[in-house]
Amino acid sequence: MEPTPEGQDADVALGRRVGVGCFSLFVGTWSGAMVAVLLGKVIEGARRSPSCEGLPTCNWYVYAGVGALVGAVSLPALVFWRLRRGSAPSSNGRG
Repeated sequence: MEPTPEGQDADVALGRRVGVGCFSLFVGTWSGAMVAVLLGKVIEGARRSPSCEGLPTCNWYVYAGVGALVGAVSLPALVFWRLRRGSAPSSNGRG
């Protein structure tokens, strides 16, 4: 039994979603962690916390962990929301 063109299209679409999801998860994790550590540096500087030699903040791993979780959830969600919104038919009759 040969696959139908509709089945092939669905497989290609699934593969694209998985690829985009994995890439945005990876990028969201790292970018979220880096932004959170920068934010932690600003917060700890404003609180006049003691600094550790060679590190942005003494508890950088807490900021990095929370930022990584936020980035890993928010970037893929935003990407998929935008892709879904962009593929919806337009109401103005042009596509």
